Amino acid sequence: MEDVKQRINTKIDELKNDLVRSTQEVVRAKSVNGPAQPGKPYGEGPANAIAAALDVSQRLGFKVKNVDNYVGYAEYGSGKELVGVLGHMDVVPEGDGWTYPPYAAEIHDNKIFGRGTIDDKGPTIAALLGLKAIKDLDLPISKRVRILFGSNEELGSHEIEYYLKHDEQPDTGFTPDANFTAIYAEKGLTLFDLAMKFNRKASSGIKIKSITGGEVKNMVPRIAKAVLEADDADRVADAAASYKKNKGADIRCEAEGNQITLTSIGVAAHGAQPETGKNAIMQLFLFLDTLDLGDTDVKKYIHFFAENVGMETNGKKLGVYLKDDTGELTFNIGVVNVNEDEGRLGLNVRFPVTCSYDDFIKPFNKKLEGTGIVIENMEADDPLYFPKDHPLIKTLAKVYQDVTGKDPVLLSIGGGTYAKEMKNIVAFGPNFPGQKELDHQTDEYIDIDHLVLLAKIYGNAIYELAK
Repeated sequence: MEDVKQRINTKIDELKNDLVRSTQEVVRAKSVNGPAQPGKPYGEGPANAIAAALDVSQRLGFKVKNVDNYVGYAEYGSGKELVGVLGHMDVVPEGDGWTYPPYAAEIHDNKIFGRGTIDDKGPTIAALLGLKAIKDLDLPISKRVRILFGSNEELGSHEIEYYLKHDEQPDTGFTPDANFTAIYAEKGLTLFDLAMKFNRKASSGIKIKSITGGEVKNMVPRIAKAVLEADDADRVADAAASYKKNKGADIRCEAEGNQITLTSIGVAAHGAQPETGKNAIMQLFLFLDTLDLGDTDVKKYIHFFAENVGMETNGKKLGVYLKDDTGELTFNIGVVNVNEDEGRLGLNVRFPVTCSYDDFIKPFNKKLEGTGIVIENMEADDPLYFPKDHPLIKTLAKVYQDVTGKDPVLLSIGGGTYAKEMKNIVAFGPNFPGQKELDHQTDEYIDIDHLVLLAKIYGNAIYELAK
């Protein structure tokens, strides 16, 4: 492998400018999922990002196809078997507080800043340039290679079902959408709502007009807001100040007449690691639960979550705690929308790989009995598992060791990756052991040296799988 490895690595160095330029081009396409439009199932943004990725691929000399703006792909090679690299062009909302514009792809301190630079546009383009090196070197491969550009990973990966009905399933491959070395096991993943209809009832207490916050279920929310009506606004403001002082919770209060706006400031994080963030929604619920909200359904709704979840991220209070070698169950409340008629929370719960969906949902349903709170819009993915000695895992581990000079560490993770959406696919990078997690966070970036190394790893991996 040594000679081929060196040739691929040298060619990647020569392609560095193309790699940086191409990454910038796709990052500049704001690709948050939005309402469907004619011919654009996930809105204009993801369709534009697919178009940008296909434009880049054509410029690099690849055959391309757009599968109805669900998935696009670049393909190279010939043969019956197909190697797939599954990346996604959609991103979570950018949020606020950025140092540099989130869709400008500006370079500062050798880093490309922007939403999607690490999750997952930069790594996907690194794989594309890895394939470009193989193409330019005219290395002999016996299989076709397809770099796939998905468009709905952040909201459930529904585009893959459409793609598989209309195009080809890869025989093997990887997704550059998690951590190195290779991930052989992934937790089960659920996304759902917890809703409750409210009976309007006159109350002598403080009246909640609305609670909003969060953007997607698989992201720890940074900001949540509540609009209240109270006869004594000063009393609510004093309570917020006291709560902030005593609990260290960043709750801000603004009053105009008898209307009060509370703003809860937390710390954003990926829904797979909710313990690394600070949930603004639950911080707000805990404070609201200390106020006189009267004997109302909205009070009962808030109190249930304040009492049974709070700032906990592993489901112990709810009685749904599970644990194995892949870690603990993770419990994230990512979105809230409460009005005078209904309360609705959007959740992302991930359960360990040796556990089943029933192990989680049965005790959860029991806890909800008699509360008036119901589960809606449930989406569930089973855990993923490959034996450590599986040929795909062994190949990727060897490539990682050969290119980086570091010993491979096979991983089982809590995050559900794109690999679950296609058979015979595992997650392989892009984050290295000990590297700061920037997925879904403010000031997301990818270091250019990191990007180049990814292209070398992925180029060599593609060659080994396709030769």
